[in-house]
Amino acid sequence: MIGRLVFVAVLSLPVISGLTGARAADPAFCKQYARAALVQVRGALENSRCGAGLQGARWSTEFPVHYEWCLGASLDATGAERDARTQYLKTCAGR
Repeated sequence: MIGRLVFVAVLSLPVISGLTGARAADPAFCKQYARAALVQVRGALENSRCGAGLQGARWSTEFPVHYEWCLGASLDATGAERDARTQYLKTCAGR
């Protein structure tokens, strides 16, 4: 009986996770996301006041880093990353 419940629970996971809206983004979206991320990264690198905070994958200069991350991320997560970069750029640029 327990084995059958585990089996049913495992089969239900894709259905349940589909209801949460936490789906991975598709490749076309992720190409655009990665390109836009690189525009933000280049903008930060061009401003000497922004350089100190450019740490971690969020500020990678490599397209594959942003693209591969996006493929496994939800749309909410990609929006949050974009917004975090945007906010940092506004702050360090003094806008």
